[in-house]
Amino acid sequence: MIRDPSRDKPGKSPAVAQPSFRRERALIKRGVWPVAGCDEVGRGPLAGPVVAAAVVLDPKRIPKGIDDSKRLTAARREELFEEITATASFAVVSASSARIDRDNILRASLWALARAVHALPDRPQHVFVDGRDRIEITCTCEPVIGGDGLVLSIAAASIVAKVTRDRLMCKLAQDCPGYGFESHKGYAVPEHLHALDRLGPSPHHRSFFAPVVAARERHRGVLIGESLPASETSAGIPIEAAI
Repeated sequence: MIRDPSRDKPGKSPAVAQPSFRRERALIKRGVWPVAGCDEVGRGPLAGPVVAAAVVLDPKRIPKGIDDSKRLTAARREELFEEITATASFAVVSASSARIDRDNILRASLWALARAVHALPDRPQHVFVDGRDRIEITCTCEPVIGGDGLVLSIAAASIVAKVTRDRLMCKLAQDCPGYGFESHKGYAVPEHLHALDRLGPSPHHRSFFAPVVAARERHRGVLIGESLPASETSAGIPIEAAI
């Protein structure tokens, strides 16, 4: 076996290619338009909604620097969110923790993605969706695994969904202080798990996620003689919405 000496040299990591508009342009050349990209944010957290966005970029006014939202700083995401929403056609839909409890996280995510596409001002002829699952829409749908790092329209949707969800979590932090939603956005970081241990689940926690179940069980003794915890009801801030 011949070693590649360049692999042994310390230095910068290989550059990661940014998503491109190549697939959208290929469809435009065939007369297929509008073309949308859609993505969701928030499948993994223990609390809060899952948020889906659908975006149709204007080929003549594409903001520079669009990338997978996970590869951008919070400040850069905010800047790009403003640029994308000012130049593109878009829609956002959120599925609440109550819907996630009822349907499960996958079904709630696919529902939100489909609703976001249907909420677009102009019905697209083709939709690229991040992941492996097709969504129930009336036009052709093309799943792209890792699409937020490959397809520019999906990357734009990932930014819109991420910024929208982060803002929603900051609002929920005001409704339920003490959990740190404004910092960790509902993800299962130590700060959040400690708050769950101390306070028990809030109305915005996902009742059937394992750490939430465990926290509810630990607090069940305190709740003897009281009504069921709010996390087991549909109470909470209604945050299913289309923009």
